[in-house]
Amino acid sequence: MDFAYPPADPDTVAGDITVLTQRTDLVAGGVLDGYAAQFERVHPKVRVHFEGITDYEGEVRRRLGTKSYGDVLMIPASLPQSDYPAYFAPLGPGAAVGSRYRFADRATVGGKAYGMAESGSANGFVYNRAVWARAGITEWPASPAEFLADLQRIKDRTGAIPYYTNYKDAWPLTGWSNNVGSVGCDPRATAELSVSDTPWSAGSDLNVIDTLLHDIVARGLAEKDPTSTDWERSKTLLAKGDVAAMQLGSWAVAQMQDAAHKAGSDPAAIGFLPFPVQKDGVFCTVVVSGYQQAISLHSGNKAAARAWIDWFTDKSGAAAREGAVPTLAAAPLPAVLKPFADKGVKFLDRSEADTAQVDAIDGLAGIGLNRPDYRKKLIDIARGAQPGSTAAFFADLDRRWGEAALRATP
Repeated sequence: MDFAYPPADPDTVAGDITVLTQRTDLVAGGVLDGYAAQFERVHPKVRVHFEGITDYEGEVRRRLGTKSYGDVLMIPASLPQSDYPAYFAPLGPGAAVGSRYRFADRATVGGKAYGMAESGSANGFVYNRAVWARAGITEWPASPAEFLADLQRIKDRTGAIPYYTNYKDAWPLTGWSNNVGSVGCDPRATAELSVSDTPWSAGSDLNVIDTLLHDIVARGLAEKDPTSTDWERSKTLLAKGDVAAMQLGSWAVAQMQDAAHKAGSDPAAIGFLPFPVQKDGVFCTVVVSGYQQAISLHSGNKAAARAWIDWFTDKSGAAAREGAVPTLAAAPLPAVLKPFADKGVKFLDRSEADTAQVDAIDGLAGIGLNRPDYRKKLIDIARGAQPGSTAAFFADLDRRWGEAALRATP
């Protein structure tokens, strides 16, 4: 059964639902309970409960092997798109969902939508403007070489940690893949990985992206001990100016500004940089879906679950409060992205047309573009914790990808 928009009459929707979420901060802070209270005023016969999960990817992937994974959940990023019908109830025809909401193609399988984005995000670097200004940097870096030089100036002139990897929590490392497309200013760059034999070849998006991460660490421009990083603490470090930059989506700006407010620092110092590459003199940023909300195939209260998803997407205002790109297509972009618009940054809606094929190749290759493991190894090579070089590392990734592409060819 599909649960297409609009939802059922509020007076007839009933039941208790559990929502699994990666946003443990919003659970602990009572923010999600506040949304639930608003929702329950519209749907008085529904009660919403939240389960915040710190290791969201790992824990939920394990629970998908059972029938106990809540009523509403965020689809794990590492779950292949082709597997969605095995775990989630369809929300309606993909074309119909896509006519109203952004990012619908990310969760469309066989013409049906199985997820609706919690929100979306432009990609780049969250940074502390005050730290960069103290280092004498006034312009956005327009190349990886300029970015590295700026980080070195920050290290030399301010004493701040230029870059923070969030290696230990690991999940932030997956966000580097969301910059595929920014390098060549191509919204189909991720989809085109399905027809590439050597996606880490010189000059490719993945090569440029992963080389930059490697060089940041290899040049001593990141924290001294990546194994001791802490995501929650990193927000305060950046807010106070102890850290200068982190690669994240634009969704993170609001969290850093909130951390600045709590730390007694200036929230206005928190800004957002595009990935440091220009195409024909223009920066490009890829706009991608965040976690997709889905309904468990085993939920006993699917109508109530769908009512929550629709209300949260259309009425809650959560995306605007978080500074995220709203899923509702008619809603405006967040204020945090105004500097991008003012400076002519080109926004690219990432094509998800061949996601299933890319996922299939990635799975067979055992690399994990949406998992942190291979970038953790890259950081280990860069800091000397593992032997190797970028040339050998990328050659091995290309070999594995090419072999998997042959095996995955229909």
